[in-house]
Amino acid sequence: MSEIVPRWEWRTFGDRFRTADAVFASHEPTQVQDTDELYLLAPGANNVKIRDDLMDIKVLRDVDTNGLERWEPTMKAPFPLSTANALTVLGALGVSPPADITAPMSLDAMVEVLRAGGVRPVEVRKHRIRYRVGDGMAERSEVHAEGRSTWTIAVESPDADAVHRAVDALGFADYLNTSYEGGLADLLDDIPPRFAVIDVGSNSVKFHVAEHEADDTWRTVVDRAEVTRLGEGMADGGRITTAAQERTIEAIADMVDEARRARAVAIAAVGTEAIRSAANGAEVRAAIHARTRVRVDAIPGEEEARLAYVAAVSSLGLRGDGLVVFDTGGGSSQFTFGDATRIEEQFSVPVGAARFTERFGLDRAVSRETVDDALAAIATDLARLDGRPRPTALVGMGGTLTNMSAVKHELATYDPDTVQGAVLDRPEVDRQIERYRSTDADGRRAIAGLQPKRAEVILAGACIVRTIMDALGADSVIVSDRGLRHGLLVERFGGQEASR
Repeated sequence: MSEIVPRWEWRTFGDRFRTADAVFASHEPTQVQDTDELYLLAPGANNVKIRDDLMDIKVLRDVDTNGLERWEPTMKAPFPLSTANALTVLGALGVSPPADITAPMSLDAMVEVLRAGGVRPVEVRKHRIRYRVGDGMAERSEVHAEGRSTWTIAVESPDADAVHRAVDALGFADYLNTSYEGGLADLLDDIPPRFAVIDVGSNSVKFHVAEHEADDTWRTVVDRAEVTRLGEGMADGGRITTAAQERTIEAIADMVDEARRARAVAIAAVGTEAIRSAANGAEVRAAIHARTRVRVDAIPGEEEARLAYVAAVSSLGLRGDGLVVFDTGGGSSQFTFGDATRIEEQFSVPVGAARFTERFGLDRAVSRETVDDALAAIATDLARLDGRPRPTALVGMGGTLTNMSAVKHELATYDPDTVQGAVLDRPEVDRQIERYRSTDADGRRAIAGLQPKRAEVILAGACIVRTIMDALGADSVIVSDRGLRHGLLVERFGGQEASR
């Protein structure tokens, strides 16, 4: 057996890889090879296969903070197998040895024993093309198994940093490390590519998982939000509090676990106002990464607005010019002006429900005068909207708008199809402001359609919506259930992979 060299490895599966293909096109292959292999698949087992008539075993030795795996080759043995080698194979696959095990053991005899122990033998043909990418070795392989085919890209090196650099250079910074066994199982079980996105806002964390269909459309698998109030108390010193950080990290960790259970191949996460403006924003992002292995990118308000605009306009099928899309969150509001195909202007202002809730005590029952004071203060902070032409369509998104739509329709159970495209006119917005003003948070939680954790901030959010309508002269606002997360999904992963 040749010298054993443990290697750090990373892998993903799919059909189309835009950035990686461009990188490979600029490199000369170092090796092209066709192989026939027999993979032996068992849940949670090591990498066990037969290649070149040799029993080949690799054992997982370590996992780094980014999910990179270090595999160590432990066997390359010819058939027939000795008793010791046969027992090693069975142990690597978690199969109890039969009482009448005999050796030497032929390939056919070993496969029969493994199949009886629940192992799935899979014949795989590979067309392998290798490249040097930085200090790492990258391999792009076409894989055929049981009448199905896909591509897999792997990067490996004894140096973990070299693997990370190559993975980033190939455009896979958001992608999870997928084992060969897991990728093959998804291929054979006909699991479409699934992608997850997480939007870490000042008031809530939004989570979305979708399947990318062969016709380049998306099918929602999971879509939910968790109110964590990350921006709570930031007005006092501009720092995210420890309590708010812990609530948010716990929510994100649960979402990451759910994405992995859903067999997502990638997770993209972005942070908005609280993350980008907090004095300790970088520390919070580092803490999230340490707990979840997911990188949260702090995106500027303009990028936040652009992604939301892409999601809203495409999902509502809006046409023509004079479109205005706004997304109001806990710490800021983003505005984008344009038409169905072009963005003319976009900006973000630090006007959010959490900020004004704290400033005016809107988490409880308040007087009409307090509401009027809040409206006046919001109008001052939204002065950038003054004097603009009346839009042909005003679209609002975010938790405030979707909750207001759910309250209008008295949805005991949230229905995205009912919320998407719903219209809130001035009388309805005013009715809801009065309803929230006249009761405390506990009373608001009894309102059908209102997410209980949004009870404290909904009045401030409704006041922001009303002020935006006034500033732009709009009689109504169209609610979009699609938001930044949907735009992020299309931007990061649209067209990247069509099917397995």
